[in-house]
Amino acid sequence: MLGWLRHLATVFAAVLLVAVAYGTVHAAEKTILFRVDGKSVVGTLETPDNATGPAPVVLMLHGFTGSRDELPVKDTDEGVFARTARQLAENGYASLRIDFRGSGESQGAWEDTTFSGQIADAVAAIDWLKNSRDVDGDNISILGWSQGGLIAAHAAAERPEVKSVVLWAPVTNPLATYTGLLGSDTVMKAIAGEPETPHTVKLPWGVDTTLKGAFYQELPVTSPAAAISAYEGPLMVIVGTKDTLVVPQPAAGQVLLNYHPGKQQLVVFETDHVWDAFSGPVTLDGQMIPTTLKWLEENR
Repeated sequence: MLGWLRHLATVFAAVLLVAVAYGTVHAAEKTILFRVDGKSVVGTLETPDNATGPAPVVLMLHGFTGSRDELPVKDTDEGVFARTARQLAENGYASLRIDFRGSGESQGAWEDTTFSGQIADAVAAIDWLKNSRDVDGDNISILGWSQGGLIAAHAAAERPEVKSVVLWAPVTNPLATYTGLLGSDTVMKAIAGEPETPHTVKLPWGVDTTLKGAFYQELPVTSPAAAISAYEGPLMVIVGTKDTLVVPQPAAGQVLLNYHPGKQQLVVFETDHVWDAFSGPVTLDGQMIPTTLKWLEENR
């Protein structure tokens, strides 16, 4: 959810095709776009060069106020999702990380953001991957972080054929989480008001954000637990005991498993909501990415 720091740390060139090499393993990156309700959604498709055929692919969904590379990892030149995508490629997996409409380089205004709009973006991304010749469209998994985890649960419900789902610290009780984040007075006022009325609040990390009433009015009627009950494929939820944003943990993660009907696993690490990214890549490299890769490999 602190992906806004990416905007302060990096500026991306408006290019349509980029090839990058990481160490001895090469991965091809290209910027793609597709349209949802007349607006362009921009994403980075990363594919392993050493693949013998179209690779299995992971759709990566960023968090609240974030963007597709996600927040910078201390002592590296990568964001959390950019680093994850690179390591996925090193292990034979393609990935598509997207900017939701109104975020990053995608079209639209941030203040128009809603859960339902982001769910539509995620479903459209799955459909784009199904038709892509660059990846194995029959082997799509989803990785969602924080609000992206909420979106991933709903996208899996709408496209239950996806191979597996991994949720990092997913928002499971949006009304409680965003009341804590945005303030109870603002939330109650916005829910009772008009969908088009903008509401500006200062986030706990000192940045102002403006969202219309429509965002707030989806808080009490959006249920990731209900959504995940419609997905019978493999589900892994990873949470941190030091998370102060999506609380309480691990109960906030367990609730999804209580409603999920298929193969599942809850993983609990002693870490915070951002996987210690402000301290460096140790947790990400040593726990988050290897655990995610193991789950993907077991459920291909």
